[in-house]
Amino acid sequence: MAGGEVANKQIILKDYVSGFPKESDMYITTGTVSLKVPEGSKAILVKNLYLSCDPYMRGRMKKMEGSYVESFKPGSPISGYGVAKVLDSAHPDFKKGDLVWGMTGWEEYSLITPSERLFKIQHTDVPLSYYTGLLGKLFY
Repeated sequence: MAGGEVANKQIILKDYVSGFPKESDMYITTGTVSLKVPEGSKAILVKNLYLSCDPYMRGRMKKMEGSYVESFKPGSPISGYGVAKVLDSAHPDFKKGDLVWGMTGWEEYSLITPSERLFKIQHTDVPLSYYTGLLGKLFY
C-alpha cells in the first residue's frame, strides 16, 4: 500500500468510570494514521472490520490493579477483540490482505505491535463477525 495518511475515527475513554458506563464517559475523535508501518518495527497495520463489546470491558473502564487484564488508559482508544484486514505489515507472519482477529482498538485502523496477540483467520466459510464472539474463540 502506498504511503500517506488517512483519517482514523476512534472511540476514546475520557476518564476512569465509577458505576455503570455512560455514553458521556467516551467520545469520538478523528485523528490520522500512516498507511505504512514503521520500518524495522514488525508492526502490522489493520483496517478493523468488526469490533466486539464484551462484559469484561466494563471492569477495564475502572482503575484496577492486580487484575488479569489492565485497565483502559483514559485519553486512549478503547481496545477489545476485533476482526481486521492487514493493510501493511513488517511482521514475517502476516502479509497484506490477510484476515486476522485479536486485540485491536476501537478505531477504523489499528497499528498492532508484535507483543499483542493476533491470529490469522483460517476458516472463511463462516461470517467474519463470528470471530468476535464465542464461536470465533473455537476456531483458534
